[in-house]
Amino acid sequence: DVQLQAFGGGLVQAGGFVRLSCAASGFIFEDYVIGWFRQAPGKEREGVSCISSSDGSTYYRNSVKGRFTISRDSAKDTVMLQITSLKPEDTGVYYCAVTTRVRKIIAERIFLFPDQYHYWGQGTLVTVSS
Repeated sequence: DVQLQAFGGGLVQAGGFVRLSCAASGFIFEDYVIGWFRQAPGKEREGVSCISSSDGSTYYRNSVKGRFTISRDSAKDTVMLQITSLKPEDTGVYYCAVTTRVRKIIAERIFLFPDQYHYWGQGTLVTVSS
């Protein structure tokens, strides 16, 4: 079974940084996109970034560009999301998810939508204090 586990969240002061990790296991796919989503209290889940296994391409939500960096460690089947200059509005549960294809794929805007994904991790809470 495909399993994703997100970790690395916690309580962080505004202006600080956090590094989230998403560990994947049970993969048999070569071409997939892993996305990071966040869900603030009382709000819908929104995609913030994604990365493709096919070519390493990345895509970011406009509002997080410059502060969020997604990367991957293929050897460890792990995708990281580093967030700098944290703001209170970054508070929320951060989830990682994976979608697979039978062809090469690139990271693009469509992969910021939750309905594109097949498997989800359990989420890790990031709380930014002002």
